[in-house]
Amino acid sequence: MYPFSFTKVTDTRGALAAGRRGGRYIAGGTTLVDLMRETVERPETLVDISALPLRDITVTERGGLRIGALVRMAEAAAHPKVRALYPVVSQALELSASAQLRNMATIGGNIMQRTRCTYFRDVTAACNKREPGSGCAALEGFNRTHAILGTSKSCVATHPSDVAVAFAALDARVHLLGPEGRRSLAFADFLLEPGNTPNREQALHTGELITAVEIPALPRPLRSGYLKVRDRQSYEFALTSAAVALHIRGGVIREANVAAGGVGTVPWKLPVVESALIGERPSDRLWAKAAKHAADGARPLEHNRFKTELLKRTVERQLRIVGGSK
Repeated sequence: MYPFSFTKVTDTRGALAAGRRGGRYIAGGTTLVDLMRETVERPETLVDISALPLRDITVTERGGLRIGALVRMAEAAAHPKVRALYPVVSQALELSASAQLRNMATIGGNIMQRTRCTYFRDVTAACNKREPGSGCAALEGFNRTHAILGTSKSCVATHPSDVAVAFAALDARVHLLGPEGRRSLAFADFLLEPGNTPNREQALHTGELITAVEIPALPRPLRSGYLKVRDRQSYEFALTSAAVALHIRGGVIREANVAAGGVGTVPWKLPVVESALIGERPSDRLWAKAAKHAADGARPLEHNRFKTELLKRTVERQLRIVGGSK
Protein backbone atom coordinates (compact mmCIF):
# COMPACT_ATOMS: atom_id res chain seq x y z
CA MET A 1 0.00 0.00 0.00
CA TYR A 2 1.29 3.44 -0.93
CA PRO A 3 1.50 6.29 1.62
CA PHE A 4 -1.56 8.51 1.96
CA SER A 5 -2.94 11.17 4.27
CA PHE A 6 -6.18 10.77 6.21
CA THR A 7 -8.64 13.40 7.36
CA LYS A 8 -12.01 13.14 9.09
CA VAL A 9 -14.77 15.67 8.45
CA THR A 10 -17.92 16.38 10.43
CA ASP A 11 -19.92 18.52 8.01
CA THR A 12 -20.57 18.65 4.27
CA ARG A 13 -18.70 21.95 3.89
CA GLY A 14 -15.49 20.35 5.13
CA ALA A 15 -16.09 17.29 2.97
CA LEU A 16 -16.58 19.33 -0.19
CA ALA A 17 -13.49 21.43 0.51
CA ALA A 18 -11.37 18.29 0.90
CA GLY A 19 -12.97 16.69 -2.17
CA ARG A 20 -12.27 19.78 -4.25
CA ARG A 21 -8.59 19.38 -3.38
CA GLY A 22 -8.59 15.84 -4.70
CA GLY A 23 -9.45 13.86 -1.58
CA ARG A 24 -11.24 10.54 -1.99
CA TYR A 25 -14.34 10.02 0.12
CA ILE A 26 -14.48 6.91 2.31
CA ALA A 27 -17.10 5.62 4.76
CA GLY A 28 -17.29 1.86 5.31
CA GLY A 29 -14.19 1.31 3.19
CA THR A 30 -15.19 -2.21 2.18
CA THR A 31 -14.15 -1.69 -1.46
CA LEU A 32 -11.62 1.15 -1.54
CA VAL A 33 -9.36 -0.27 1.16
CA ASP A 34 -9.14 -3.58 -0.71
CA LEU A 35 -8.20 -1.79 -3.92
CA MET A 36 -5.55 0.21 -2.08
CA ARG A 37 -4.05 -2.98 -0.67
CA GLU A 38 -3.83 -4.38 -4.19
CA THR A 39 -2.36 -1.04 -5.41
CA VAL A 40 -5.16 -0.73 -7.95
CA GLU A 41 -6.14 2.53 -6.29
CA ARG A 42 -3.49 4.96 -5.02
CA PRO A 43 -5.27 7.98 -3.52
CA GLU A 44 -3.06 10.59 -1.91
CA THR A 45 -5.76 11.66 0.55
CA LEU A 46 -8.69 9.84 2.13
CA VAL A 47 -11.59 11.87 3.51
CA ASP A 48 -13.60 10.04 6.16
CA ILE A 49 -17.24 11.15 5.75
CA SER A 50 -18.79 8.61 8.13
CA ALA A 51 -19.79 11.36 10.60
CA LEU A 52 -21.90 13.29 8.08
CA PRO A 53 -25.68 13.47 8.73
CA LEU A 54 -26.69 11.33 5.75
CA ARG A 55 -28.19 8.34 7.59
CA ASP A 56 -31.95 8.89 7.31
CA ILE A 57 -34.53 6.77 5.50
CA THR A 58 -37.70 8.76 4.87
CA VAL A 59 -40.92 8.42 2.92
CA THR A 60 -41.28 11.38 0.55
CA GLU A 61 -44.40 13.55 0.32
CA ARG A 62 -45.52 11.72 -2.80
CA GLY A 63 -44.95 8.29 -1.29
CA GLY A 64 -41.51 7.49 -2.61
CA LEU A 65 -38.49 6.56 -0.51
CA ARG A 66 -35.30 8.51 0.15
CA ILE A 67 -32.29 6.58 1.49
CA GLY A 68 -29.32 8.53 2.84
CA ALA A 69 -25.97 7.76 1.26
CA LEU A 70 -24.42 6.72 4.60
CA VAL A 71 -27.17 4.29 5.58
CA ARG A 72 -25.57 0.90 6.09
CA MET A 73 -26.69 -1.86 3.75
CA ALA A 74 -27.93 -3.95 6.68
CA GLU A 75 -29.92 -1.02 8.07
CA ALA A 76 -31.60 -0.33 4.75
CA ALA A 77 -32.44 -4.00 4.18
CA ALA A 78 -34.07 -4.32 7.60
CA HIS A 79 -35.91 -0.99 7.60
CA PRO A 80 -39.68 -1.57 7.82
CA LYS A 81 -40.51 1.04 5.15
CA VAL A 82 -38.02 -0.43 2.69
CA ARG A 83 -39.31 -3.94 3.28
CA ALA A 84 -42.95 -2.87 3.00
CA LEU A 85 -42.74 -0.50 0.03
CA TYR A 86 -39.92 -1.99 -2.05
CA PRO A 87 -39.07 -5.60 -1.10
CA VAL A 88 -36.89 -5.78 -4.23
CA VAL A 89 -34.43 -3.40 -2.54
CA SER A 90 -34.31 -5.38 0.70
CA GLN A 91 -33.82 -8.64 -1.16
CA ALA A 92 -31.06 -7.23 -3.35
CA LEU A 93 -29.21 -5.92 -0.29
CA GLU A 94 -29.53 -9.18 1.63
CA LEU A 95 -28.14 -11.13 -1.33
CA SER A 96 -25.26 -8.72 -1.86
CA ALA A 97 -22.55 -9.74 0.59
CA SER A 98 -21.72 -11.34 3.91
CA ALA A 99 -23.40 -10.04 7.06
CA GLN A 100 -20.13 -8.46 8.19
CA LEU A 101 -19.80 -6.46 4.98
CA ARG A 102 -23.46 -5.42 5.01
CA ASN A 103 -22.96 -4.07 8.53
CA MET A 104 -20.14 -1.81 7.31
CA ALA A 105 -20.85 -0.91 3.69
CA THR A 106 -23.04 2.08 2.85
CA ILE A 107 -25.62 2.65 0.14
CA GLY A 108 -23.50 5.38 -1.48
CA GLY A 109 -20.38 3.24 -1.38
CA ASN A 110 -22.21 0.24 -2.78
CA ILE A 111 -23.30 1.99 -5.96
CA MET A 112 -19.81 3.51 -6.31
CA GLN A 113 -18.00 0.17 -6.03
CA ARG A 114 -15.74 -0.83 -8.86
CA THR A 115 -15.79 -4.00 -10.92
CA ARG A 116 -14.65 -7.38 -9.65
CA CYS A 117 -13.01 -8.16 -13.00
CA THR A 118 -9.88 -10.16 -12.18
CA TYR A 119 -7.87 -8.34 -14.85
CA PHE A 120 -8.80 -4.96 -13.38
CA ARG A 121 -7.57 -6.12 -9.98
CA ASP A 122 -4.38 -7.63 -11.36
CA VAL A 123 -1.99 -4.71 -11.84
CA THR A 124 0.16 -6.81 -14.18
CA ALA A 125 -2.72 -7.27 -16.66
CA ALA A 126 -3.80 -4.87 -19.38
CA CYS A 127 -6.89 -2.92 -18.30
CA ASN A 128 -8.26 0.23 -19.88
CA LYS A 129 -10.39 0.88 -16.81
CA ARG A 130 -7.34 0.95 -14.56
CA GLU A 131 -4.83 2.34 -17.09
CA PRO A 132 -6.47 3.97 -20.14
CA GLY A 133 -4.94 2.88 -23.43
CA SER A 134 -3.31 -0.27 -22.07
CA GLY A 135 -5.85 -2.67 -23.62
CA CYS A 136 -8.39 -5.12 -22.25
CA ALA A 137 -7.03 -8.54 -21.28
CA ALA A 138 -10.55 -9.89 -20.73
CA LEU A 139 -11.44 -9.68 -24.42
CA GLU A 140 -9.14 -12.58 -25.27
CA GLY A 141 -8.79 -13.98 -21.76
CA PHE A 142 -11.07 -16.02 -19.52
CA ASN A 143 -14.26 -13.96 -19.70
CA ARG A 144 -16.91 -16.27 -18.23
CA THR A 145 -18.12 -13.71 -15.66
CA HIS A 146 -17.94 -10.68 -17.93
CA ALA A 147 -20.64 -8.59 -19.58
CA ILE A 148 -22.71 -9.35 -22.67
CA LEU A 149 -24.61 -6.04 -22.69
CA GLY A 150 -23.25 -2.50 -22.91
CA THR A 151 -19.75 -3.66 -23.79
CA SER A 152 -17.22 -1.90 -25.98
CA LYS A 153 -13.85 -2.65 -27.55
CA SER A 154 -12.29 -1.01 -24.51
CA CYS A 155 -14.05 -2.85 -21.66
CA VAL A 156 -16.34 -5.81 -20.93
CA ALA A 157 -16.36 -5.67 -17.13
CA THR A 158 -19.66 -5.99 -15.25
CA HIS A 159 -20.90 -3.67 -12.54
CA PRO A 160 -21.03 -5.76 -9.34
CA SER A 161 -23.76 -4.06 -7.27
CA ASP A 162 -27.01 -5.92 -6.62
CA VAL A 163 -28.97 -3.04 -5.12
CA ALA A 164 -27.99 -0.88 -8.11
CA VAL A 165 -30.01 -3.28 -10.28
CA ALA A 166 -33.05 -2.69 -8.07
CA PHE A 167 -32.50 1.07 -8.20
CA ALA A 168 -32.22 0.96 -11.99
CA ALA A 169 -35.43 -1.06 -12.29
CA LEU A 170 -37.30 1.38 -10.03
CA ASP A 171 -36.09 4.47 -11.93
CA ALA A 172 -34.37 5.87 -8.84
CA ARG A 173 -32.49 9.17 -8.75
CA VAL A 174 -29.12 9.94 -7.18
CA HIS A 175 -28.89 13.19 -5.20
CA LEU A 176 -25.54 14.94 -5.28
CA LEU A 177 -23.93 17.87 -3.48
CA GLY A 178 -20.88 19.58 -4.93
CA PRO A 179 -18.92 22.83 -4.95
CA GLU A 180 -21.44 24.19 -7.47
CA GLY A 181 -24.50 23.21 -5.42
CA ARG A 182 -27.08 20.44 -5.44
CA ARG A 183 -28.29 18.36 -8.37
CA SER A 184 -29.85 14.99 -9.03
CA LEU A 185 -29.40 12.43 -11.77
CA ALA A 186 -31.54 9.58 -13.00
CA PHE A 187 -29.86 6.37 -11.91
CA ALA A 188 -29.55 5.37 -15.57
CA ASP A 189 -27.44 8.50 -16.17
CA PHE A 190 -25.34 8.21 -13.02
CA LEU A 191 -23.50 5.00 -13.93
CA LEU A 192 -21.74 5.21 -17.30
CA GLU A 193 -21.24 2.55 -19.94
CA PRO A 194 -17.54 2.16 -20.80
CA GLY A 195 -17.51 3.30 -24.43
CA ASN A 196 -14.02 4.63 -25.14
CA THR A 197 -13.54 5.92 -21.58
CA PRO A 198 -14.03 2.94 -19.26
CA ASN A 199 -12.00 4.68 -16.55
CA ARG A 200 -14.88 7.15 -16.09
CA GLU A 201 -17.54 5.14 -14.31
CA GLN A 202 -19.91 7.73 -12.81
CA ALA A 203 -21.20 11.09 -14.01
CA LEU A 204 -19.71 12.87 -10.99
CA HIS A 205 -18.11 16.29 -11.01
CA THR A 206 -14.89 16.90 -9.07
CA GLY A 207 -15.54 16.89 -5.36
CA GLU A 208 -19.20 15.88 -5.61
CA LEU A 209 -20.70 13.89 -2.79
CA ILE A 210 -23.62 11.44 -2.97
CA THR A 211 -26.20 12.50 -0.38
CA ALA A 212 -29.09 10.11 -1.06
CA VAL A 213 -30.80 7.73 -3.46
CA GLU A 214 -34.49 8.42 -4.00
CA ILE A 215 -37.02 5.92 -5.34
CA PRO A 216 -40.06 7.60 -6.87
CA ALA A 217 -43.59 6.84 -5.80
CA LEU A 218 -44.82 3.97 -7.94
CA PRO A 219 -48.51 3.04 -8.35
CA ARG A 220 -49.97 0.66 -5.82
CA PRO A 221 -50.47 -2.20 -5.33
CA LEU A 222 -46.89 -3.05 -6.28
CA ARG A 223 -45.32 -6.49 -6.28
CA SER A 224 -41.54 -6.63 -6.44
CA GLY A 225 -38.62 -8.96 -5.91
CA TYR A 226 -34.99 -9.73 -6.75
CA LEU A 227 -33.55 -13.00 -8.04
CA LYS A 228 -29.82 -13.69 -8.17
CA VAL A 229 -28.12 -16.61 -9.94
CA ARG A 230 -24.55 -17.33 -8.86
CA ASP A 231 -22.01 -20.13 -8.73
CA ARG A 232 -22.56 -20.69 -5.02
CA GLN A 233 -25.18 -19.54 -2.53
CA SER A 234 -22.85 -17.89 -0.03
CA TYR A 235 -21.31 -14.50 -0.81
CA GLU A 236 -20.82 -14.58 -4.55
CA PHE A 237 -21.34 -12.05 -7.32
CA ALA A 238 -24.11 -12.59 -9.84
CA LEU A 239 -23.77 -14.50 -13.08
CA THR A 240 -27.10 -12.88 -13.79
CA SER A 241 -29.91 -11.37 -11.77
CA ALA A 242 -33.33 -9.82 -12.27
CA ALA A 243 -35.13 -7.04 -10.41
CA VAL A 244 -38.87 -6.92 -11.15
CA ALA A 245 -41.67 -4.62 -9.96
CA LEU A 246 -45.21 -4.99 -11.33
CA HIS A 247 -48.33 -2.88 -10.79
CA ILE A 248 -51.28 -5.17 -11.44
CA ARG A 249 -54.82 -3.81 -11.17
CA GLY A 250 -58.01 -5.43 -12.34
CA GLY A 251 -56.06 -8.48 -13.47
CA VAL A 252 -54.00 -6.41 -15.94
CA ILE A 253 -50.37 -5.26 -15.73
CA ARG A 254 -50.55 -1.46 -15.70
CA GLU A 255 -46.86 -0.75 -15.13
CA ALA A 256 -43.70 -2.87 -15.28
CA ASN A 257 -40.18 -2.18 -14.08
CA VAL A 258 -37.50 -4.73 -15.00
CA ALA A 259 -33.69 -4.64 -14.90
CA ALA A 260 -30.88 -7.21 -15.03
CA GLY A 261 -27.55 -7.52 -13.26
CA GLY A 262 -24.42 -9.60 -13.74
CA VAL A 263 -24.69 -9.28 -17.51
CA GLY A 264 -24.15 -5.58 -18.20
CA THR A 265 -21.34 -3.10 -17.82
CA VAL A 266 -23.94 -1.18 -15.81
CA PRO A 267 -27.23 -2.36 -14.27
CA TRP A 268 -29.25 -3.07 -17.38
CA LYS A 269 -32.78 -1.75 -17.75
CA LEU A 270 -35.02 -3.92 -19.98
CA PRO A 271 -37.54 -1.56 -21.66
CA VAL A 272 -38.55 -4.06 -24.36
CA VAL A 273 -39.47 -6.61 -21.69
CA GLU A 274 -41.42 -3.92 -19.83
CA SER A 275 -43.32 -2.90 -22.96
CA ALA A 276 -44.24 -6.52 -23.69
CA LEU A 277 -45.88 -6.80 -20.25
CA ILE A 278 -47.91 -3.60 -20.02
CA GLY A 279 -51.60 -4.00 -20.80
CA GLU A 280 -51.44 -7.80 -20.64
CA ARG A 281 -52.89 -10.30 -18.19
CA PRO A 282 -50.38 -12.28 -16.12
CA SER A 283 -49.76 -15.77 -17.47
CA ASP A 284 -46.95 -18.26 -17.94
CA ARG A 285 -47.17 -17.65 -21.67
CA LEU A 286 -46.73 -13.90 -21.17
CA TRP A 287 -43.68 -14.32 -18.92
CA ALA A 288 -41.99 -16.55 -21.48
CA LYS A 289 -42.86 -14.23 -24.36
CA ALA A 290 -41.57 -11.12 -22.59
CA ALA A 291 -38.40 -12.80 -21.30
CA LYS A 292 -37.33 -13.68 -24.84
CA HIS A 293 -36.36 -10.02 -25.24
CA ALA A 294 -34.18 -9.88 -22.09
CA ALA A 295 -30.94 -10.46 -24.00
CA ASP A 296 -31.73 -8.26 -27.00
CA GLY A 297 -28.51 -6.65 -28.22
CA ALA A 298 -26.27 -9.07 -26.32
CA ARG A 299 -22.70 -9.51 -27.54
CA PRO A 300 -21.37 -12.60 -25.76
CA LEU A 301 -17.70 -13.49 -25.61
CA GLU A 302 -15.99 -16.87 -25.99
CA HIS A 303 -16.59 -18.09 -22.44
CA ASN A 304 -19.86 -16.39 -21.45
CA ARG A 305 -22.23 -17.36 -24.26
CA PHE A 306 -24.29 -19.25 -21.69
CA LYS A 307 -25.32 -15.93 -20.13
CA THR A 308 -27.66 -15.13 -23.00
CA GLU A 309 -29.98 -18.04 -22.27
CA LEU A 310 -29.40 -17.83 -18.51
CA LEU A 311 -30.54 -14.21 -18.51
CA LYS A 312 -33.77 -15.06 -20.35
CA ARG A 313 -34.53 -17.90 -17.94
CA THR A 314 -33.75 -15.75 -14.89
CA VAL A 315 -36.04 -12.93 -16.02
CA GLU A 316 -38.82 -15.39 -16.88
CA ARG A 317 -38.53 -17.10 -13.51
CA GLN A 318 -38.63 -13.84 -11.59
CA LEU A 319 -41.63 -12.62 -13.57
CA ARG A 320 -43.42 -15.82 -12.59
CA ILE A 321 -42.45 -15.35 -8.92
CA VAL A 322 -43.53 -11.71 -8.74
CA GLY A 323 -46.48 -11.81 -11.13
CA GLY A 324 -47.83 -15.22 -10.29
CA SER A 325 -48.07 -18.36 -12.38
CA LYS A 326 -51.22 -19.41 -14.23
